[in-house]
Amino acid sequence: MRTMKGGAFHNANRNSALSALAMTAGAPGDSLLYLLLPLYAADFGLSLTEVGVLLAANRLVRIAGYGHVAKFYAERGDRPTLTWALIAAACCCIAYATLSGFWLLIGARLVWGLCYGAFNLSNQALAVAEIEGAARRAGISRALAALGPMVALPLGAWVTLEWGPRAIFIVAALGALGGLFASRSLPVLPLRMEVPKIRRFTMPTGLDAWAFVEGMVLDGLFLIGLTYLAKSSGIESPLYAAAMLMASRYLTEILLSPAGGRAASRWGAERMLLVLSLSTAVALVAFGSGWLVAGALAILALRALQLPLLPVIVARRFPGPDRVEALVARSLWRDIGAGVGPLVAGVVLPIWSPALIYSLVAGLLTVVTVMAVMPARRHTGAP
Repeated sequence: MRTMKGGAFHNANRNSALSALAMTAGAPGDSLLYLLLPLYAADFGLSLTEVGVLLAANRLVRIAGYGHVAKFYAERGDRPTLTWALIAAACCCIAYATLSGFWLLIGARLVWGLCYGAFNLSNQALAVAEIEGAARRAGISRALAALGPMVALPLGAWVTLEWGPRAIFIVAALGALGGLFASRSLPVLPLRMEVPKIRRFTMPTGLDAWAFVEGMVLDGLFLIGLTYLAKSSGIESPLYAAAMLMASRYLTEILLSPAGGRAASRWGAERMLLVLSLSTAVALVAFGSGWLVAGALAILALRALQLPLLPVIVARRFPGPDRVEALVARSLWRDIGAGVGPLVAGVVLPIWSPALIYSLVAGLLTVVTVMAVMPARRHTGAP
């Protein structure tokens, strides 16, 4: 029995790492768009308003499409799901390199949204496939998944200055195809045979509210604000500055997400969520008050520490066959928030002061964090 348990633990670690490597190969094309579209909108035949819609579209499509992704994943398993996602991600990068105009690029963004849904679901599900070591696995998975975007952003800035903003997407397409080596090494059979039932219009829980606000603030409003404020701050090379700050987002994930997973194992995921989210609220106020670099680095570090927590909390609250459905539901709410974030940023950043904007969202994050943690204390006895 001990040997079987050890074998299952080893397989869980291996499969989680392979899924993360597939994701890190497929993700750079999306990260590069966040860097290049706000600065080179005209080169892609876009207005700034269309840029905001394109950057939100890949998130919003998952509201309608995540259920189909989850069904395919539950029926087919990780190997075919990630293989098709990598091939589609490479096609999206080719589209970014060759097509111009909103209506041609929107199709690629919608396809990429479903690709990310597949990557994200596989990463989260495999990290918590075995409860033992789930927090540590989730942290390592997030770190591995961040490698590709971290390298691609500064490389993309250099390639763009040498050959224009299109060439880097050819490199990103080749990288996505390289991820097939990882996806094809995953097990043939799915780990879960039951198809999850995705409930789209239920009353949001405290954890849903936290996922929505976290996505809106950190994956939307903060990232767009970072590029916007860097461009308007008079920095000599805003492309390199934005690239390095955005790359530091992934560097912090590599360095700190495993630490977040270990902290969750030691002190409890809900307790760490409370401490880290409230600290993020303080950092948001500092960022909006003019501490651009220090505030941004603090937010990125705190975000990286929080990333492994949500799958672990969901796995504890929803044991058994409901786990995949619960993971999808939380990801769905985060995607809604992250899709709303760029749209909100496009409206409020030109007309409101950064201090007001980030103070308001810091207060909102504080409220939803308390809502997310308190039910766990009442119903699960979480520390």
